[in-house]
Amino acid sequence: MKRSFWITALTAASLAACSPQPAQKAETAPAPAAPAAKAPVNEASPGDYKIDENHASVTFRVSHLGMSRYTARFTDIEADLQFDPANPAAMSVSATIDPRSIETDFHGDKPDFDAELAGPSWLDSAKFPKITFKSTKVDVTGPATAKVTGDLTLHGVTRPVTLETTFNGGSKPSAMDPGSRIGFSAHGVLKRSEFGVSYGVPAPGSNFGVGDEVEVMIEAEFTQAAAAPPAPATPAS
Repeated sequence: MKRSFWITALTAASLAACSPQPAQKAETAPAPAAPAAKAPVNEASPGDYKIDENHASVTFRVSHLGMSRYTARFTDIEADLQFDPANPAAMSVSATIDPRSIETDFHGDKPDFDAELAGPSWLDSAKFPKITFKSTKVDVTGPATAKVTGDLTLHGVTRPVTLETTFNGGSKPSAMDPGSRIGFSAHGVLKRSEFGVSYGVPAPGSNFGVGDEVEVMIEAEFTQAAAAPPAPATPAS
């Protein structure tokens, strides 16, 4: 039985080796180039804008034991933006976050995990009550994209951070929205240990702990104050 099996296997292998090989496929034509990115529609006017806190979020993710990217957010955000669509490189933004506004999806009241993250081992919000970002340079990279570099102050330490930023468009005032509105998305990565937040960072070669690298995602809409109505004409005397 065993001898018969090996004879059959060897015969099949010999036939496969001697059989004509399929002809090689002709080289396919290169795929057409993707269409060039277009600038988003913008009907918003230049000037000073403030963040719309009801349409803004600052979310971050960090490795947890190498098993998942734990996600949390800050909810108390203030920001001002100088908008100039004709000269994007001249635009600037400054933002302030209250670290006590951190929110996680931790279930249960004990322990209060949000308070723990805002506490001395992590953000130490009592000692450092503000996280701030102030842009220093805008490098335009496309019709709707730019690298926005600025000084991030976190946990009392100030270091440069670059955000990959996308302009999503702008709208002019309307009956429902009395001021111009603009929107941006941004993404950046930082190492928390460089800002003095090293608690729980895994030992070299291990994932046991909370990762050093923090991924930050920002979605933000900004609004411009509605223009004041013209003063009524003074009647002729």
